[in-house]
Formats: sequence, structure tokens, C-alpha cells
Amino acid sequence: MTDIVISNTYFYKLDPKQWKNKTPYPPLGTIYAASFLRESGYKIKLFDTNLLDNPLKIKTYLETQQPKIFVLYDDGFNYLTKMCLTKMREAIFEMIKIAKRLKCFVIVCSSDSTDHYEKYLNIGANIIIQGEGEITLKELVDSIKIKNDFSKIQGIVFKKGEEIIKTPKRAVLRDLDELPLPAWDLIDIEAYRILWESHGNEFTLNIATTRGCPYKCNWCAKPIYGNRYNSHSPKYIMQHIKHLKETYNVSRFWMCDDIFGLKPNWVNQFNQELKKEKLKISYYIQSRVDLLLVENTIDALYESGLEEVWVGAESGSQKILDAMDKGTTVDQIYEATRLLKEKKIRVAFFIQFGYLGETKKDIFDTIKMIKELLPENLGISVSYPLPGTKFYEKVKDDLKLKANWTDSDDLSMMFKGTFNSKYYKKLYQYTHKEYQKSKGIAIFKKVFKTPFLITKYQLRLMMFFGYYLITAFFSKIQLDNMEHTNA
Repeated sequence: MTDIVISNTYFYKLDPKQWKNKTPYPPLGTIYAASFLRESGYKIKLFDTNLLDNPLKIKTYLETQQPKIFVLYDDGFNYLTKMCLTKMREAIFEMIKIAKRLKCFVIVCSSDSTDHYEKYLNIGANIIIQGEGEITLKELVDSIKIKNDFSKIQGIVFKKGEEIIKTPKRAVLRDLDELPLPAWDLIDIEAYRILWESHGNEFTLNIATTRGCPYKCNWCAKPIYGNRYNSHSPKYIMQHIKHLKETYNVSRFWMCDDIFGLKPNWVNQFNQELKKEKLKISYYIQSRVDLLLVENTIDALYESGLEEVWVGAESGSQKILDAMDKGTTVDQIYEATRLLKEKKIRVAFFIQFGYLGETKKDIFDTIKMIKELLPENLGISVSYPLPGTKFYEKVKDDLKLKANWTDSDDLSMMFKGTFNSKYYKKLYQYTHKEYQKSKGIAIFKKVFKTPFLITKYQLRLMMFFGYYLITAFFSKIQLDNMEHTNA
């Protein structure tokens, strides 16, 4: 009999935008927790929801495994879980109901349950873990095993009769190297590999080198790992990479940290470890433009195999960056992009429209920046109020009709901004068309200089140039009309 079934809380197939990419990552945070419990002697089984289309399949699995404890454990390294999408919440609620009918003790650790623990307790969950969960989860399981009182365990919420008890917050783990490597053997790696490769993508696995983020962007929530920043050593990450290369023949990685390489000299040490072990990898990261400009950082990233960096550009308006407490400048975005491109490292931008106080000028400053810098990729969203942030406190009175997106392609304005949802959805389309149009112009210029070096991708963009030229023109007219009517 299995002691514990642990499951993640995200269904890619319920999020059409993400499923369309066919590049899902295994639930890293979940298998860290599974590994930690297994090292303590518990028999663990994993129910991986990532590639499933509905939560009802948990019933047969639990009937087969007959666990006493069912744990729903967020992959806190997957930024999509911070958004608390309603489709995912509904699926999780269904899993909780099924587990309770099968007499399981249900523990939940997730961003959404941290923010809305009452909803989860009312649906039947026994315990909600708040914040970083491995140590808390082990203490809970130990306590349940010996039928001990768990009210003295830090970092949990539970019901005692009709009263909700919330214990003191647990401090985050500072020495991350104490954690065993994640339980990758519990994942059906081949199912992920087949999905990636069948759609022409090089198979990639996810690694986290850090937890937390010390920056104070006032729209960004950190419900699991908090504002502290703790890092694995380069040697630990090298061990992790070697394990994945040797066991699963993987050489490409998504470093899924909120910010990669923040600790002084960490990137240089990582580069030296790779050289020492004679390991050749490629990887991509998220970072900040100010950090990328620290001396030798880009050189070390390039030497160690970095192929792409996603930066939180957010806006081409310094006014908006300052309002967000972003702590970066538009000039830094331009300079970091220039230096990365010199090293042939791809640059991708996260862009955020709709922040409080945004004007038409701010919007078109952002579009101008995109067209001038031409990142390799764009991730465009509208400002999303996450509980626990200063931004949320400013707009929470507007969230009566809708407080969460249905899926990650929702793009709804949930508070009263300068323009409404229809305007921003049209702006999303227009920005992409202007971006593609500008890329087409750049390619025409390049092909004119070196006509015999044209690629299939460049040829395709040139073929669609007329489409983007015309549709961008008409989208702009529609935007202007919406602006005047705010329709």
C-alpha cells in the first residue's frame, strides 16, 4: 500500500494557449517535495496532472493506490500557478472532493490555497500549507502517522470545529543544497519527450537554481518562496545537470528561477564548473536588464551555453516602470538587448499593458521600443492583480465581478484602467502585427545585402509581410475608434 499520493495542480490541456505550444515542463516543485518525503522513508506515488485533460482520472488512481494521505502540491517554479486560474482551481476542487469521498487525509500546498485558504478548507481540504512546503509537509506527515497534534507545526492553516487556525509562518530554507535531487524517476519523461519532439521542439527539462526574489516590483506576488533570495551552489546544479544528462540524455535546460544568477559571481562560478566537468549544455533563463549589465555577466552566460534570455522589460515608458517600482530603466533595456544580440544570444521581452495611470503615449512608447529592438519573442499581458501585492491593494475594490482569469489567454482587465478589456485585447493583436511587420522590414534589408543567405523562416516572414502591413493598419483604426468611445 502506498503511504502518500502526491499530485501537482496544473493541467496544460485546460489552458489552450499553453497547450498549443506543446512544450510542457514536469512539475519540478512537486517532485522536490516527493523526493524529500521519500528520503524520510515514505512510500510515494506521483499523479502527474500536466498532460491530462480532466481531474476525474484521479479516482481510479487513488482507488488503486489506497493512500492514507493525498497531497496536492503546487509546482511553485511554474509562474502560471501564481495566476490562480479558475479552470485550475475548479479541477483541484474536484480532486479534493474525490479524495475525501475515498477517505483520504488531504493536504494542499499552492499559491491559490495560500491566498484563498478558506475556499479550500470549505471544499474539504484538511490542511493548507502556506509558503515553502517540504519541511512543513514532512512534519505534517510525521504528525499524522503517530496521530499527534499538529497545531504546533509552523506554516499551516486548518479548521478546528468552525474556527480557522493559522499557525505562525515558517522561515524559508536557506541552505538549498540540503534538499535531495528531485524525484525525476516518478515522472514519465518519455511522454514529455515525445510531445516536444513530435512538434519539432528540442526536448528541454527544467531546473531551479534559486528560490525567491528580493526585488519589490509592486505587482509581483511571491506566495511560495517569498522576498528572500536563496541559491543552490554551482556544484549542486552541476550534479543535477549531470544526472539529467546521464539518465535522460538531455542537454538543454530551462532555468526556471524568477531571476537567474542574482548572487554575486554565481554565473562565473557556474561557468567554471561547466568547464571543469567538460559539460556542453544550452539553456535559457529569466533575468533583469540591470543584472545583465553587471561586468562580465553576459560574457559568462554566453560561454556557459546561454541561448535565450527572457527579460521583464514590461514597458517602454520610464513613467510606468517607476510606477511599478521596477527599479530598471528604458536605457538599460536598450543597452542589455544590444549587448546580448552582439553575442548572438536571443532576447525575449515580457510586456505588460494596462498598469494604473497608463496613457496612449506610454502604450506607443512601448510599441516603439519593441519595433526598434526587435526581440526574438514577446510575451504580452495586461496587468494582473495578485493577492499580497501593493498593486492588488490599490485595485481590489474593482475585483467584485472577476478576481481571476479563466486561463492564461484571458487578458481581461479586472480593474478600472485607462481602457477596457476589448481595447487591450485589440492592442495585443495590433502590437504583435506591428512587431511582425517590423521584423519583416528588417529581414528585407538583410536579404537585400546578402540574398543568398536567406532562411526558410525569413522567407516565410517576407511572404506574410503584406498581411501584417494591411492588418496592422486596420487594427490601428479600430484602436483609435475604441479609444474615442472607450467601447
